[in-house]
Amino acid sequence: MTHPRTVLVTGSSSGIGLATAVRAALAGYRVVATLRDPARGDALRAAAGAAGVGERLRTVRLDVTEPESVAAAIRETVDTHGRLDAVVSNAGVGRLGTVEQIGVDAFRAVLETNFLGAVELTRAALPHLRASGGRLIAVSSLGGLIGQPFNEAYCAAKFALEGFLESLAPVAARTGVSVTVVEPGPVASEFVARLAPSVPGLVESAGPYEAAFKSYLEATAGLFEQAQSADEAAAVVVAALDAERPPFRVQTSDAARTLAAVKLADLDGSAVQSFTGPWLD
Repeated sequence: MTHPRTVLVTGSSSGIGLATAVRAALAGYRVVATLRDPARGDALRAAAGAAGVGERLRTVRLDVTEPESVAAAIRETVDTHGRLDAVVSNAGVGRLGTVEQIGVDAFRAVLETNFLGAVELTRAALPHLRASGGRLIAVSSLGGLIGQPFNEAYCAAKFALEGFLESLAPVAARTGVSVTVVEPGPVASEFVARLAPSVPGLVESAGPYEAAFKSYLEATAGLFEQAQSADEAAAVVVAALDAERPPFRVQTSDAARTLAAVKLADLDGSAVQSFTGPWLD
């Protein structure tokens, strides 16, 4: 008898994580949808119920910044389902502001979640993925390829994540584990909305960067008017789960593919600077 495959998804309370958890359940996976705060799981449970997959999805607490929480969630998954076939490393936080405004502690906090948390999750999951011949999928961002003004901490963490996984991928492949990095462009989700309350204070504290920061906000508002939905991005994640030979790097939209191609062919960095610089004018 063939057992359904089990996937653990982090950061499932909203956005791409929520949509991925529901889509994976619809695709037949047993889904362990993890949340840092289980009290924020109502939207996930409602979406799963509306999709008719509530019985294939269960919620578990997991905070990627707490190694004991990561270990406990993976242990509970394997104890309950007998196996772990895939992990979608999606949990992340954003942080606007340039380094003089937000300070080094803000960088540490973002790196702790977006990079080191993903490293810890990967370390804990690999033995189980090796046993199942499974796969690791990490939700990165175009910010993991293209440095974006006033997103220094976020882009630094995503650059680090991609470097880690690009280095790990051939090593993991030798033991039967595939690694994929998913790179969304702008996505309409609560992830972006949660940054909004910090904007007025950042404008006030911008000092010599005030004019550039205001221009950045105007430029990126225009970009997000054309953002794809979280569900559209999640469809790419689930396609990578099901692919016979998943790629290492995949973008979630035509716009993201176009920009990724610019960066990957930009040997001296001038093309990226020509693209992002006008956001500040």
